[in-house]
Amino acid sequence: MGWSRQFKLAVSFSVLFLIMPFMSDAASAQEESLIPMGHSIGIKMELSGVFITNEVMISKDQWLKAGDLVEQVDDVKIGTLTDFETALSTLRGKKEIALHVNRDGDKSQIQADGEALKRLLPFLKDRTEGTGTLTYVDPDNGTYGALGHQIIDSALKSPPSFNTGSIYLSEIGQIKKSVPGVPGYKISTIVEDEELLGTIRINGVYGIFGSWNSAQQKVLAEPMEIMHPEQVKEADAEILTTIKGTKVESFSIRIMEVKEDQFQFVLTDPKLLEKTGGILQGMSGSPVIQDGKFVGAVTHMFVDDPEKGAGLFLETMRDGER
Repeated sequence: MGWSRQFKLAVSFSVLFLIMPFMSDAASAQEESLIPMGHSIGIKMELSGVFITNEVMISKDQWLKAGDLVEQVDDVKIGTLTDFETALSTLRGKKEIALHVNRDGDKSQIQADGEALKRLLPFLKDRTEGTGTLTYVDPDNGTYGALGHQIIDSALKSPPSFNTGSIYLSEIGQIKKSVPGVPGYKISTIVEDEELLGTIRINGVYGIFGSWNSAQQKVLAEPMEIMHPEQVKEADAEILTTIKGTKVESFSIRIMEVKEDQFQFVLTDPKLLEKTGGILQGMSGSPVIQDGKFVGAVTHMFVDDPEKGAGLFLETMRDGER
């Protein structure tokens, strides 16, 4: 398959692909260094309210849509699922209940059937979770970057509005291999729910960013010099990622094309291809290294040809942190 052929892209949480290039002086970029990671991470985000996850009929001819925010039940303000459940128990037996909903900034009040509100519970969420790969840690600033793309909540089909978020070290238990047309994925669990690696401050088009937990020194490697996009060559390189347990391993790739805003590559490592069949969902954020320098992160795969993928330059990704 030639690189010029039209293709589809798949990522763990997002289908965003086009990004604006961020250019900086080559000399200053060479002086900077970051710690490349490659660890699998679990992601938890506490949403800024209670959201509807599916279209649901709440009364005759009245439907709620995925992404609607439930702000109030009668005179009770709603911030969490617990608030919603408490309000229902307080209003038990009431036939009609006023439901205050915010849909894309437009607020409305719906007279909802009391029994219908009880059935609404399975279609509500106040948090979102996912998995991905940690890209880098900046030991000087105490920050990190991961994923290389924005988190899109699969139920809400939009970047979730959140109050707080955290990342955790996760352990890969199984791999569902990629095959042409069907992306594979990692099956993972959080190692220690109480030991967060960092907090989430930004969920942007270049990835997620936040403060690094300085107590997590045990997972840190040595800093590596950042490679300027103009230095990246169409040649052999490597990715750092986790495909079993919590061990970060290096696997060979070949960068096939370097463009202004991203680069494209093909996996060449027999061990990785045997284990995964290609790039996996959950591999987004895996660091890319060439000639001992930190190039960027894996962000996309080619669905029809999962051995091929695309990556984001580290210089561009770091722009999302600022």
